[in-house]
Amino acid sequence: MSEPLLASGDLIARFQALDDFLLKHQALWRPRPFQHLHLPWESELPELAAWLRCRSLEQAEASDSELFALIAPAPFTDLARQAQALSQLGELPRLNSPERAHAFSVDVPGRKLAQIQAFASHLQFRQRPSHWLDWCSGKGHLGRWLTQDDQRLTCLEYDPSLVASGSALSARLRLNAEHLQQDVLADDCSERLQEKHTPVALHACGDLHVRLLQLASRKGCTQLAVAPCCYNRIAGVQYQALSAAAQASALQLSRDDLGLPLSETVTASARVRRQRDQSMAWRLAFDLLQRQLRGIDEYLPTPSLPSEWFGKPFARFCHDLATLRGVPSPGEQDWVALEAQGWQRLAEVRNLELLRNLFRRPLELWLLLDRALYLEDQGYRVRLGTFCDYQLSPRNLLLLAERPRVAHRSCG
Repeated sequence: MSEPLLASGDLIARFQALDDFLLKHQALWRPRPFQHLHLPWESELPELAAWLRCRSLEQAEASDSELFALIAPAPFTDLARQAQALSQLGELPRLNSPERAHAFSVDVPGRKLAQIQAFASHLQFRQRPSHWLDWCSGKGHLGRWLTQDDQRLTCLEYDPSLVASGSALSARLRLNAEHLQQDVLADDCSERLQEKHTPVALHACGDLHVRLLQLASRKGCTQLAVAPCCYNRIAGVQYQALSAAAQASALQLSRDDLGLPLSETVTASARVRRQRDQSMAWRLAFDLLQRQLRGIDEYLPTPSLPSEWFGKPFARFCHDLATLRGVPSPGEQDWVALEAQGWQRLAEVRNLELLRNLFRRPLELWLLLDRALYLEDQGYRVRLGTFCDYQLSPRNLLLLAERPRVAHRSCG
């Protein structure tokens, strides 16, 4: 049996089921294991906590890729079953996309090209677009791939160098394309959107894709397609719900909460994974040290650090980070033992995160449905499904929206 698509009429029922699930179990997914030596839920679920803490880093990595199949103490398996059922979403219908000349793939990284091709092959609208608008377009690779000879293209991009490069690529292909330098969050962006446009956005982050939904609906665009990304890239500290249903929900989300769906790296290379693990193990070791040095048993946030920091000796890393964060000097420590504690904590953190990770996809779908229901509130017919394999991009959910054309009645 194929997984269901979500369309207007199904959206609110799934949203309410997800809302109930996330609210009921928020004590399990809100606390971040990286920030706590002991999670609040561990005293309520001691058998599960002890089982997770005894596992290795390698076991955590293997389990995260097969999360719903993991056999673990209660209530893990039951929560996994519920999360999987609530997260089910089928693939949107595929189109027979026209072949594109090799010139259209020049300068496009392989994975990005595959994502563009997948996105393009699912854009099924009742009316064929006449004027594409590529939102946060970069060099405009998506817009060019979609644009046929009889169609127009407008690309909006903030970075002037990308605008110039994209304009040159479009001119080389003799497309009827206009590349414009535009801050899409600025007030004057409203002037760029017109009713005739079909806006598309592939992996526009947070406030950027929300802005598109708001402007496109306000300007009367008949159809649009959005694959959101990075829900936590918002200006505010708290999430501002879009739809009437989400605004009525008791679920209040912080910017940290919005990062949960993004807490996986299925596309990272082995080298990147090793660097990530070292960064996290050293930070966790420093967390133990700073609690001791400050005499305060609480997590101290540390900023993103350049990769060169992790080429230093571990002791130098701790000294420099203590200086950066205004922590008393570490002096002499048993650095070998402390680093080993960091790696042990990393194994525990990754395994404890498995419980939290059960809620990644449900929360992402809740956020997508908030966007879909918002568009439904604005008079659109909405469909929601996948457009590519999860391994090609974890952010593989696509929202298609169409607004019925209103027939104008003549005066009698």
